Amino acid sequence: MSFKKIKENCYYYHSSVNIGYIQEGENGLLIDAGIDRSAVKKVLRELESRELPLTHLFITHAHADHYGGASYIQDSYSVHTMAPPFEEAILRNPMLEPLYLFGGNDPVEELDNKFLRGEAIHIDEVIEEGKVSIGSMEAEVFVLPGHSYQQAALMINGILYAGDSYFSNETLTKHKIPFITDVAKTLNSLNRLLSMDYEGAVPGHGVFESDPTETINQNITYHTSLMDWLEDYLSNYSEGVSHEQVVSDMCQAYNVQASGLGHWLLYRTAVTAYLLGLKKDQHVYDKIADFRWTFFSSSKN
Repeated sequence: MSFKKIKENCYYYHSSVNIGYIQEGENGLLIDAGIDRSAVKKVLRELESRELPLTHLFITHAHADHYGGASYIQDSYSVHTMAPPFEEAILRNPMLEPLYLFGGNDPVEELDNKFLRGEAIHIDEVIEEGKVSIGSMEAEVFVLPGHSYQQAALMINGILYAGDSYFSNETLTKHKIPFITDVAKTLNSLNRLLSMDYEGAVPGHGVFESDPTETINQNITYHTSLMDWLEDYLSNYSEGVSHEQVVSDMCQAYNVQASGLGHWLLYRTAVTAYLLGLKKDQHVYDKIADFRWTFFSSSKN
């Protein structure tokens, strides 16, 4: 983890999950909190050594790798904590993440881990899209869903702290099938990022870029290629393919590593997001056949 200065009063802690920091006068704002207390302790020690304040905390979205250290911050500091709507409900009730991934059944013990369920935190303020005041700081919130339901990015002093609204190319290739909940919203958010005016952006995973246009376009191309693969795959099966078989075949085709239930559920959600994107575009259709959720290519209809 390294403390990087972007411009005057704008920083980020570069690690596997980035944490932003803005300072203005007596106010100090953290953007996200890392996966657990050990990760965020390094950040807090850095602030203390530099005698920088910490008064506010903004969580971009309710995935445990972005908020897992927040409870420790709240125990250690008097911080005003903010989050987007809906995401705040999960932050207050972290069981909701393994619950929705597990399809509504009570999650098994294997899913009770720091990667899928952080410690609950309290939210002082639910932040909607638009201009906001954070202590003495003026900022603008942009809701950019797709990776998470109401994920938000925060622009402050011309720098966009983008959360997981886009990924570094390294992150895309590492995960092979990146986690999303809705591919249409993901692509809309990426195109919106291309139209926004900022001096640079920090993704949740990756490095600061003064012009992330190429990286954002790589995201669009990558997501589109996954949809193209699925559409071509389904066109080979006039009899249709069950949802479970689609998940299995796509994960095998992309050689993903999902030996545990938690990882498999993440990939199942992502593959489903691409399938439903094709369905919304009427490139595939679905029905229940022999008690299996089955998908068909519309070109074979």
